[in-house]
Amino acid sequence: MSSATTSTLKPGAGRLCSSTLDKLKAFTCFTSESNVGHRDTERDVKTLDNAQNKVCDQKPCDDTEQHLGDDRLLELEEENEEEEGRSWLTDSKKDAHDNESNLLPNPVAKSRRSKNVHATRVYTPLEQQVVQLKEQHKDALLAVECGYKYRFFGEDAEIAAKVLNIFCHLDHNFMTCSIPTHRLFVHVRRLVSHGHKVGVIKQTETTAIKASGTSRNTLFTRQLSGLYTKSTLVGEDVNPVCKLADVEEGSSGDAALDPPESFLLCVSETWDKLRKQLTVGLVAVQPSTGDVLFDCFPDGPSRSELESRVVKINPVEILVPSDASPETHRLVQSIANASTQADDRVRVEKRDCGQFEFASAMNTVTEFYCHSEEKGCRSLSSVASLESPVICCLGPLIQYLREFNLERVLRSESSFQRLSRASEGMRLNAATLRNLEILNNQTDGGAKGSLLWVLDHTRTHFGRRLLRRWVGQPLTDSESVSQRLDAVQEILESNSVTLNPVRSLLSHLPDLDRGIGSIYHRKSSTQEFYIICSSLARLSLELEALLPAIQSQVRSSLLTGLLLDTPNLLAPAQNFLKMLNEKAAKSGNKTELFSDLAAFPVLKERKEQIQDVIDEIHNHRQEIRLTLKVPTFDYTTVSGQEFLIEVKNSLSSSVPPEWVKVSSTKAVSRYHTPFLVERYRKLLQLREQLLLDCQSEWIHFLDQFGEHYHLMKRAISHLATLDCLFSLAEVAKQGDYCRPEVSKHRRQIVIRDGRHPAIDLLMGENNQYVPNVTELQGDGKRAMIITGPNMGGKSSYIRQVALICLMAQMGSYVPASQAQLGILDGIYVRMGASDNIFQRRSTFMEELSEASEIVSRATERSLVILDELGRGTSTHDGIAIAHATLEHFIRDVKALTLFVTHYPPLCELEHVYPEHVSNYHMAFLLNEPDIAADADDGEVTPEFITFLYQLTEGAAGRSYGLNVARLADIPDPILHTAAGKARELESAVNARSSFLFCTGDLKNWRDLLLTLPEILRNTAVSCLCQLF
Repeated sequence: MSSATTSTLKPGAGRLCSSTLDKLKAFTCFTSESNVGHRDTERDVKTLDNAQNKVCDQKPCDDTEQHLGDDRLLELEEENEEEEGRSWLTDSKKDAHDNESNLLPNPVAKSRRSKNVHATRVYTPLEQQVVQLKEQHKDALLAVECGYKYRFFGEDAEIAAKVLNIFCHLDHNFMTCSIPTHRLFVHVRRLVSHGHKVGVIKQTETTAIKASGTSRNTLFTRQLSGLYTKSTLVGEDVNPVCKLADVEEGSSGDAALDPPESFLLCVSETWDKLRKQLTVGLVAVQPSTGDVLFDCFPDGPSRSELESRVVKINPVEILVPSDASPETHRLVQSIANASTQADDRVRVEKRDCGQFEFASAMNTVTEFYCHSEEKGCRSLSSVASLESPVICCLGPLIQYLREFNLERVLRSESSFQRLSRASEGMRLNAATLRNLEILNNQTDGGAKGSLLWVLDHTRTHFGRRLLRRWVGQPLTDSESVSQRLDAVQEILESNSVTLNPVRSLLSHLPDLDRGIGSIYHRKSSTQEFYIICSSLARLSLELEALLPAIQSQVRSSLLTGLLLDTPNLLAPAQNFLKMLNEKAAKSGNKTELFSDLAAFPVLKERKEQIQDVIDEIHNHRQEIRLTLKVPTFDYTTVSGQEFLIEVKNSLSSSVPPEWVKVSSTKAVSRYHTPFLVERYRKLLQLREQLLLDCQSEWIHFLDQFGEHYHLMKRAISHLATLDCLFSLAEVAKQGDYCRPEVSKHRRQIVIRDGRHPAIDLLMGENNQYVPNVTELQGDGKRAMIITGPNMGGKSSYIRQVALICLMAQMGSYVPASQAQLGILDGIYVRMGASDNIFQRRSTFMEELSEASEIVSRATERSLVILDELGRGTSTHDGIAIAHATLEHFIRDVKALTLFVTHYPPLCELEHVYPEHVSNYHMAFLLNEPDIAADADDGEVTPEFITFLYQLTEGAAGRSYGLNVARLADIPDPILHTAAGKARELESAVNARSSFLFCTGDLKNWRDLLLTLPEILRNTAVSCLCQLF
């Protein structure tokens, strides 16, 4: 440091450096710790009142400083903060280290702080403001706008720095880090994806208005402008629906940036003491699109019903009462922690249990809906008719969304849909969705290999979301299924010039559903609005031009209804588009946004005031010309500073002394006259006021468009349905697919040359999938017992049957040469083996819990698939449970059943129920070893199996597990030992069976099977099975 610089330092400079050094040492020490705790915010707030009296007052700025640029006030604010920091450090020199300890989470520091009661923390003005804001929003990370950047403070800064991988440092009393303003939405999305709630604090004053007011020497006022979580990421700042560049390049944006759904789920529980039954209510809302799902249902200790609905909804955020039952809490936590990636985990928030009480929730709902005056809004009477557990969810949900200004989405009548109705959709529980890989594969949780992956050829975001719902809940109404199949068939076979242009219209569309949602929430940018509105208007005009051809050429009633209704619903978009200036809308210039100001008198008047001031400034040129004696003088603009009087330095003597120098170079100096200073200040003020007026009119304009939200929502739903139908038509083109014959009058599954849709597609043309035949009749052979070697294709076959039935009932063609199917009310699958640590279930307990649910839910119109039931326990108990369960479905439930087993005694049921049970196995070729060679060397060589993957009548004698051991590279010595032991055991069992048959005991055993009582209550079965 030079001597000149040293001489200008204040008396406390030396102490400033030493205290700063102490701070840096402490910071370096503490930041090396891996875990950072919470600071005592309550104490910070208590010291705020004392701190306010110790903040030094700043001298007012002169007029020259206030006109050096729009950012000067921000610079002065930061300078004030620095000056306050120096004052605080000078006055608190003795307590500097103790104050630093208050900021850092160290028990020793806290103890020291409690002993030094004389220590007082003094906040800078900005820190005071941040502490007050943090007290109002304790559960959110606050990003505070400070000029050209957003800053995080305290623990928020430490968390943000860790997630965003940015630098965090000590500044005055708090740790801080910052991000540039133009990257706000990128960083907010990253924080939100990690499960944080993020609040954006913006400056509510502009520089020009502040400079002209009485508060020009104080801090900028700041308020919360937006609050965001995973499900509420709506708005132009943090989640733009589309970009202009994407639309101009013909792209619909990156679909991978957003999950297919972003539902917020609220769950309530009601216990009926008389019936001793738990009833669960849920309401799920997607704020970005306006979709609302609700349901109410009884559930058991396993919470299987709740789990199946959560899997279908696929929420990104769940609200539960703080006093939720342990079973529900464990289920929610297991769902939240299902992903190993932090940014993929479901965010869970516990809310005050008082909000979930019926009286409190009903008061909230009544107050919310009784003031609804919008057209198409849900009435209070319709809401009051909902079940009480649903209302107990709706109340807390309204309160939660109010924090984000998104509660309007719950007013829409058309958006409410019941999640599950037995009359409308096939029942698919969570285990079925998981085991059949309907929505995601079981390998890495991705889409590839799932049924949804096979069927998804949609071209729009909203179509993709609807297709997911179709797959998750197939139809149970045969007429609705036939309507979809008729539409798919017409698209598939039609060569008209009508349907092809319709599908072309769906290409390169932005996410219209989210777009109108953003507009409805008044959070849309001008660019986004223009893109959405122009897309809607274009669709309206082009579909309207196709109406004559649609009426004359399209035969499908479903397609005709969708295509004829959509243009009228989208018509209002054209009127709103005409009111906008395209260039201004694309650039975001709200001051020139509206093409006709006659409808906006406030803007018209403000622009006239601005023009008057500009005219006065231009008229002032004549006076300046006379003063400078330059007849051709005109103003110049430099670095955004307007109306500058530029004078050569050689002529500076002619400049009046009252003129204010703004800037200068070696050649010229630039001035403002007192008149220009006053008028230019007025002009800047009017321009800032114009921006505020434009923003106000823009919000009003969005509200006007929002009045048509319900019509637009319906039209987009039609477009999504069309997109799904076109997608199913594409599926039918990709191979040997056929139209299934679906009937509600028959209970049957007859499939010729059926194939697994996903495996068939993954294998491609080179490795053809081996087709198989399936025939089940409700009044005839309704159960198939399938045996065969391990890895022979049994599990793939039973999945194939279930997926073909599911595809048919959602209105799709199926991978088979022929399919005659009855309507199923549900598909129930139990396969695989894994424990569930979060719900404290062992592998066998999980297996039996799934089986128990199937027993209680399945009907005679259900398809039941049980894969190796009973393998999680001893052989005797396993056979007993499997036998009793299978017989229950054959004799009592009479459901269509596919039962895969490695227990040979179960095949005897074909003799017990010859009219209803058939034995099948997956064919194979057995290459037996040379027995003579085995006798010579004393070692037994296991058989070698060639899989044929063909379903064949009859039971397999063995499972040939040693063949799989060979494929898994088990060492040969172990294989030989195992083969010898297997022969010994087989010989012993065969001898025992022969003895029983000769003595007639086997016949008695078969007779006893006919008298077996209900599932899992039969100890006789276990005893009988021990004979084998």
